[in-house]
Amino acid sequence: MKIEVIAKKRDVQGKGASRRLRHAGVVPAVVYGGKSDAVSIELDHNSIYHQLRMEAFHSSVLTLNLDGKKEPVLLRDVQMHAYKQIVLHVDFQRVPADQKLHTKVPLHFVNGDVAPGVKLTGGKVSHIMTEVDVACLPKDLPEFIEVDLKDLAAGHSIHLNELKLPKGVELVAHGKAAEQAVASISAPKGGAEEAAAE
Repeated sequence: MKIEVIAKKRDVQGKGASRRLRHAGVVPAVVYGGKSDAVSIELDHNSIYHQLRMEAFHSSVLTLNLDGKKEPVLLRDVQMHAYKQIVLHVDFQRVPADQKLHTKVPLHFVNGDVAPGVKLTGGKVSHIMTEVDVACLPKDLPEFIEVDLKDLAAGHSIHLNELKLPKGVELVAHGKAAEQAVASISAPKGGAEEAAAE
């Protein structure tokens, strides 16, 4: 999915200027990284607010259209108001096409309802992780990684090193971290008590 962020160069700096921008429905932001200097930019509040509500916006390579010049970026940080639905500041990082990037990608769990641990024994699926750290070239970055639970029995787990990763994508987890559980199915309470009694 191609997502474009429309931005303008921001000439005014400082807290007072940022406050005035926000009152005018504009979000101060910055883009940094790559071989260029950091640039202060501004975004339309309503556009960025709605884009931030899309899961893919947080885990995709975005196209930043800065005064007509386009470049690939990643969303790196968002500051929201403590209790109002207001975006206060956004950070983007430039993404060189030939350099591997490290970022988090969401997990999508499928077939939990047909897993033997749920269907046959009435167990409950627990999502232990909701996202994973990956490394890949920008062109290979997946929107999400699918975790198929169709063969999972009660009392069993799926681990990081068992995930099917898209081509060109690798996990940023070494040693014991690669054995971390991603999802598990807990046995129903009665069954667990009977097993303990035995």
